[in-house]
Amino acid sequence: QVHLLESGGGSVQSGGSLRLSCAASGYTDCMGWFRQAPGKEREGVASFCRDDNMEYANSVVGRFTISRDNAKNTLYLQMDRLRPEDTATYYCAAQPGVIMSWLRLRRDSYAYWGQGTQVTVSS
Repeated sequence: QVHLLESGGGSVQSGGSLRLSCAASGYTDCMGWFRQAPGKEREGVASFCRDDNMEYANSVVGRFTISRDNAKNTLYLQMDRLRPEDTATYYCAAQPGVIMSWLRLRRDSYAYWGQGTQVTVSS
């Protein structure tokens, strides 16, 4: 069993920055960030697995940076140059086993989920 606890959400103006954290209990191979806006499907934002490979959604490339501290079992998402369309509930996800690279931004690849943290970007 893996428990995930997110923190760091909040409200910011367009162009601002936020940093999300996700503390995990238990072993995880792949961890990822997903987001869900009202009325939309949950979508993959970024992932970081123990092979040190990272995946990003096209919409956040160059603005968001995912990182991971294995000693602390914690995942981070640094979000810069935020836009109103980034407004969503952000979820941390974890999978104890290996996920193939082309599946790492799919929600059905992950077994464990955090409760979510709200990010609101105003124009």
